[in-house]
Amino acid sequence: MTARTEQGTHLAGPVLVIGAGLLGASIGLGLRARGLDVVLSDSSPSTEAVARDIGAGRLLAEVLAAGERPAPELVVVATPPDVTAQVVAAALRDYPDAVVMDICSVKEAILRDLEGTPGAAAHLSRYVGTHPMAGRETSGPVAARAELFTGAPWVLCGAHSSTEAVLCAERLAVDLGAVPARMSVEEHDQAVALISHLPQVVSSLVASRLQDSPVQALSLAGNGLRDVTRIAASDPRLWVQILSANAGRLVEILYGVREDLNRLISTLEDPTGGGSRLDMAQLMSEGNAGQARVPGKHGTPPNSFARLTVLVDDVPGQIAKLLTEIGHTGINVEDFRLEHSPGRQVGLAELSVIPGKRQELTESLTQRGWKVVQ
Repeated sequence: MTARTEQGTHLAGPVLVIGAGLLGASIGLGLRARGLDVVLSDSSPSTEAVARDIGAGRLLAEVLAAGERPAPELVVVATPPDVTAQVVAAALRDYPDAVVMDICSVKEAILRDLEGTPGAAAHLSRYVGTHPMAGRETSGPVAARAELFTGAPWVLCGAHSSTEAVLCAERLAVDLGAVPARMSVEEHDQAVALISHLPQVVSSLVASRLQDSPVQALSLAGNGLRDVTRIAASDPRLWVQILSANAGRLVEILYGVREDLNRLISTLEDPTGGGSRLDMAQLMSEGNAGQARVPGKHGTPPNSFARLTVLVDDVPGQIAKLLTEIGHTGINVEDFRLEHSPGRQVGLAELSVIPGKRQELTESLTQRGWKVVQ
């Protein structure tokens, strides 16, 4: 189980992935790229077919039809939250020699269900609850990417798990380029309520205000609105399950948000009253302080990079040309984002570099004819 193959993986395989949506298919693609045998199963025949066609693995139904009896080293349950515990229990029963892990975004509710399931509770030493902190606002295997988990935290919660089971799940995370992190189910669910579930709810609430907005107003939108509302495009069916499973922790945070909103509303109802401007400034400053705590690339301090903006003509090939010429300087771009200037045929490319390289990159790009705004 711990053997390293020529492809550099820690897992020996085969790996059975139950649920061939975005995450399940991405796991399959990532493991297949490392030479592992991946077998896929999904309740939707069309989902299975797409996942197979993109190269995420072989289909369990076809494997069984060919007379094979798969003996997976690891079973990954990548199903929606409302059926995860049921599928995990079945996998523990059907594959008695395998480690079984799920990748659901809520952990305590699933663990409690398994603890109360006859036949599953006795085998929880082979079960590991995990959650890769990666995803996209689009769903399904067509959105799958082999590199989806690269550099992302992958939480492992082994309440009853054996040491070998946790290590097996950890190997999967490492093989897919993720960064394993161990937490209790309670710590995990409290954390994701704040850093994942709250942003989703707030994004959806903001986006809902746009439903009947005038087209003229929306035509002025820049990256600020797009950034805030990007994840509002997420699958409502999945999020109903996630929010329901972690409602208690999320609602406590929302109480605090409600207090802040009521405070802001009261201030704006009398914006020229005594102390109103100070209160607005304090609310914004509190936001500044919170945003400043969000880690940057690779967990570095959030303000560890310097930024510069380059004006890019909105014509084919300009972005490629810019990145190519940056490559000639030998300076590594730590982050990149592109925003379009409303009403102008120009893009604003924001580059993040280590502070000591900003001036050098600015001078080099300027010499090459680029307009740089620091």
